[in-house]
Amino acid sequence: MSSSSSRIKSVSYSKYGYIFVAPFFIIYFIFQFYPLIYTFWLSTQEYLNKVDLATGVAISTGPNPVGLQNFSYFVDNKSLLESFKNTFIMWGFNFIPQLGLALLLAEWFTNIRLKIKGMGVFKVLIYLPNVITAASIAVLFTSLFDYPHAPINNLLTSMGIIKQPFEFFRSVGWTRGIVSFIQTWMWYGQTMLVLISGILGINPSLFEAASIDGATSFETFIHITLPEIQPIMLYNLVTSLIGGLQMFDIPYLLHEGTVVRQSLKTTAVYIYQNFHAAQPNYGYSAAASVILFIITAALGIFVYKFNTDSTAPAKAKKSK
Repeated sequence: MSSSSSRIKSVSYSKYGYIFVAPFFIIYFIFQFYPLIYTFWLSTQEYLNKVDLATGVAISTGPNPVGLQNFSYFVDNKSLLESFKNTFIMWGFNFIPQLGLALLLAEWFTNIRLKIKGMGVFKVLIYLPNVITAASIAVLFTSLFDYPHAPINNLLTSMGIIKQPFEFFRSVGWTRGIVSFIQTWMWYGQTMLVLISGILGINPSLFEAASIDGATSFETFIHITLPEIQPIMLYNLVTSLIGGLQMFDIPYLLHEGTVVRQSLKTTAVYIYQNFHAAQPNYGYSAAASVILFIITAALGIFVYKFNTDSTAPAKAKKSK
């Protein structure tokens, strides 16, 4: 028998891998990458859609290249600055309690000493708000805090806490507080599950050693759990920051009639309103989107680099 006939023919399966991953890249390029590049291009164009008041016919002008002219409109733009202020306030007031509550629950559910019964049911109930649509939640909280007759107002007046119904959505502080609470309530379950996965990935021998040394649950959490899940917490911070800067659905849906409350006008809502105005300026809206993209990317990179650099010496020391 010849040596050539005795050779086993090798089969390359790499092409099947490309076939399986191809749908993701096709969908990504069509629905994410191309719109991103198009937005950058559109931000350098004058593209208006005006309505002729005499005939009522929409007249489009453009796209005409204008360079960075659209970005110059944002200098001293108080409306855009106010939208950024609203966004950061509502993100900060929902992320801090969200992370704290998620950390507490993750520690409870992974602590063997506590032996919590029905853990799976609790996890499902905690995660449940995340799967409810934003429209349903907006309707729910609008009904709860409505004026003058709604469950919250009726409860507070019956208990004698307030003498007459309070207009919650007329108060800037209460309006932002309600949105922050909704965001916390919707997302703390997701954050909790991510933190639980991080805690379960810690080497069990570390907890066993701490238990043998007589460390309390609090000491174990501070000196073992927190340092070990720092990368997971960094991931939560960056993803929450990106999602917070793009906050749109809840602030927009809690509108008054057809007008979005000024205290809830986030940057994403501001961009949407300019894009879907009676006479939209597509180039201006695209420029605002590019600014939001740059700020989000810059903050994400800063947070990641700052946390990575701050933990690098400690890790290097430990490895020695």
